[in-house]
Amino acid sequence: MTTLVAVRKHDEIVIAADSLTTFGDLKLAADFDTSPEKIVRYRDSYLGLCGSAAHQLVFESLLRSRGDLDFGGRIEIFETISRLHPVLKDRHFLNPKEEEDDPYESTQITALVANAHGIFGVYSMREVFEFTRFWAAGTGRDFALGAMNALYDRLGTAEAIARAGVEAGAAFDRNTSLPMTLHAIGVRR
Repeated sequence: MTTLVAVRKHDEIVIAADSLTTFGDLKLAADFDTSPEKIVRYRDSYLGLCGSAAHQLVFESLLRSRGDLDFGGRIEIFETISRLHPVLKDRHFLNPKEEEDDPYESTQITALVANAHGIFGVYSMREVFEFTRFWAAGTGRDFALGAMNALYDRLGTAEAIARAGVEAGAAFDRNTSLPMTLHAIGVRR
């Protein structure tokens, strides 16, 4: 899967991800992949996607073809993902089933969004959370969260903290590998 992190410190936000793709037990390392990037840009926002490798291509296509998407805040992200859900089902044949007793259809998406407004987590039932300091997603998230929590007050920059998070995922999660990609954004006051 992945290790994806977003960190906010001082006037900077950084989103970072590893570059490994897996298909069951098969690994596709960055050296063998022409598109190992797990973070896509839409206007002034960066979206890091976890889960199925198909999400990356679907979202690259959606972001390229739509000009009406807004990732500027928690409610805007929720409304955007809600508008995209029928498109994911009808145009891209998303299977919205997870558990029989789920209250809503799943988007099957886990993502982090970073922009000048903040860092946000998006989950399969269209839940959107805004984080004050940092967050992580993917199979390496627990390792990344531990590293970032231990180092947040000790390291001076969002980039250094984000690097530590992805590196911890790469050290301990079998579905995470370096190199990583990072994107930095200035924070709006």
